[in-house]
Amino acid sequence: MIRGKVGSLSRFRCFGSRTLTSIADQSVAFEEFRTNETEPSRQSLLHEGKFYEIHPSVRKQLFTHGGLPKVYEKQMKTFAETTLMIRKPALEIMDYIKRTNFSKPIIRYVLYGKEGVGKSMTMAHLLHFGMENDFIIVHVPWVANWMKRPRELVTLNDPEGFFDMPLDAAAWLIHFKTQNLPLLSRPELIVSKEYAWSQRESTPKGASLLELVEHGINRMKFATGTIEALLAELKVLSSAGMCKTMVAIDGFNAFLVEKTTLQGLHKVRIPPQKITIVKPFMDIVNCDWQNGVCIISLDKLAIPRGITDSELPLNLLGRVGFELLDPFVPVRVDDYTEKEYYSCIEYYLNRRWIQNRKDGFDEELKFLSAKNPFKLMQLCSSL
Repeated sequence: MIRGKVGSLSRFRCFGSRTLTSIADQSVAFEEFRTNETEPSRQSLLHEGKFYEIHPSVRKQLFTHGGLPKVYEKQMKTFAETTLMIRKPALEIMDYIKRTNFSKPIIRYVLYGKEGVGKSMTMAHLLHFGMENDFIIVHVPWVANWMKRPRELVTLNDPEGFFDMPLDAAAWLIHFKTQNLPLLSRPELIVSKEYAWSQRESTPKGASLLELVEHGINRMKFATGTIEALLAELKVLSSAGMCKTMVAIDGFNAFLVEKTTLQGLHKVRIPPQKITIVKPFMDIVNCDWQNGVCIISLDKLAIPRGITDSELPLNLLGRVGFELLDPFVPVRVDDYTEKEYYSCIEYYLNRRWIQNRKDGFDEELKFLSAKNPFKLMQLCSSL
């Protein structure tokens, strides 16, 4: 058992050249599993495996409307802090971005790996890096929510046979505005042409991006069209050097399934290509613009079970998706290393999340979880 009456950790475990110490030795434990370096741009392999704390204002800006797994958000609420572990895949991509020649077409980075290894957490770390470096963030927290559980599905007559998700589109615009509000007020970020929404409504040439976004929020009927206009304008502005854009899409392969679980007329399952919100995000991952970066994740959980048993990009993207993204940089996210596993155990001990510390508890957890981050979190969770 993992949970129980609080006791003292009486034993010591050697790991490499270091020693896992008693939880009573707070100063040593702090150095082992936590770092004071809270700026992603300054983090390096020296900090790998350690947790850093995200300031509440940063969390509010980046993750108010999604981006962290629900179970992790619940845990962080219990811990009264938001922390992320610094892991090699995030450090690798941050290093690539620092070395990028932004005058060239965008580079696509594809996060892949088994279920529960931390792809969404890696993306959250990269979002913090992007915010810190003044990237305008185009973030989709989990594509499968649109393909499986939309707030509303509206049948369109123009274009015929298509379906709209106005509530989800407006919610995404609110998410975009929250993440990028400090940058959207910049005077150089204006639309390049007029957008006519109806006979009476239009967004004039020279209006700010913020005006465009707020129009889509206030007039949900035009929210999807606003997203299409917004992403097209961001490609133009980025290529002109007016801003830098980071595209981050979690569960991108949900866009590429043959049929979604949604049903239209006569209970016919709807393909993603017939959902209007899909096209703008498929367009922005094309490498036909500059001064940006694209990070997407692939996950078996984003698609119906049974389509594939492999987590490799070719299997999850399919031939069409693979050719759409090619060339891209694949970055594998794996289970915890030994260092990361023991760092996580120390963190849980420090937060009193693990209370029953009988002899061999950490080896038992390692065996049961196979060092998978999500499984370890589940095993240590409350009843």
